Amino acid sequence: MKPGHVRAAALHHVRHPTHRYPPAAVAALACPHCGTGLTCDDDTFTCQNGHTFDIARQGYVALLAARARTDTGDSSDMVTAREQFLGAGHYAPIAAALGPVSGPVLEIGAGTGYYLSAVLDAGATGDVAGATGDLAGATGDLAGAKVGIALDSSKFAARRAAHDRRVLSVVADAWSSLPIRSESLGAVLSVFAPRDPSEVRRVLRPGGRLIAVTPNPKHLGELRDRIDMLTVDEGKADRLVAAFDGLLTPVGHRVVEFAMSLTRADVSALVRMGPSARHLTADGLAARVEALPEPLPVTATVTVSTFEKPAGR
Repeated sequence: MKPGHVRAAALHHVRHPTHRYPPAAVAALACPHCGTGLTCDDDTFTCQNGHTFDIARQGYVALLAARARTDTGDSSDMVTAREQFLGAGHYAPIAAALGPVSGPVLEIGAGTGYYLSAVLDAGATGDVAGATGDLAGATGDLAGAKVGIALDSSKFAARRAAHDRRVLSVVADAWSSLPIRSESLGAVLSVFAPRDPSEVRRVLRPGGRLIAVTPNPKHLGELRDRIDMLTVDEGKADRLVAAFDGLLTPVGHRVVEFAMSLTRADVSALVRMGPSARHLTADGLAARVEALPEPLPVTATVTVSTFEKPAGR
């Protein structure tokens, strides 16, 4: 491909400066310094106290407090691998198990925005039940709209998530106070990602839901026997329930299990997109992948847990 064609393709994904973000998503954002709401012009987010945040050319905004950490975010190679693997549809059954939900929808640790986009496709709406003030007005202007916020600590992931025009892509630290206004969201997604239980509760409206996906102990078991991948803690699902005890009410748990047939290229992308990539050298991974049969049958097994914020809390 000629250089000019690459440039043209890249520009296709850059948002038009006069129609950048869904108003309902903007209305849900909060300044990471003072917690007040944000307004958006062509290239900047601003709060009433004068804190400003420039919008990157690629369409995302970094809402970072002074002590926020972004050094744990995915690298460019990890994001590329994630896009390759998820784009092939291998985890489509997981994505299909997440929606529909009421919006606006926040995905914490959104990566490329794959799961968030799938939920929006499934019918997330700009439901305003429980919203007040300018939040109600913003979502009311988009009655029936599909609105999402993708939050990740990686700027490389944020660039990719910004490609979906229904999504406001934000770089932020998920372990700090979320740059989201209290009780502004209909749903929060957390797919293979950490989350702060008290912050999730704060940002959900009464009746809003958390959809969390955790791997089961036998997830990718055929690969873990052949490649030095991180193991899954047996008590992961129980710890999730315990973490939200007294904050959100569990309303359902569903095991999603399915078989995949993976090529060596698929396996390489799967390993490189996750935390195991930080513990393997490129040469070491390549040698292990080359020794695998092709195609390789691999089992995916996860638990999709749904929690709801009770009314009046």
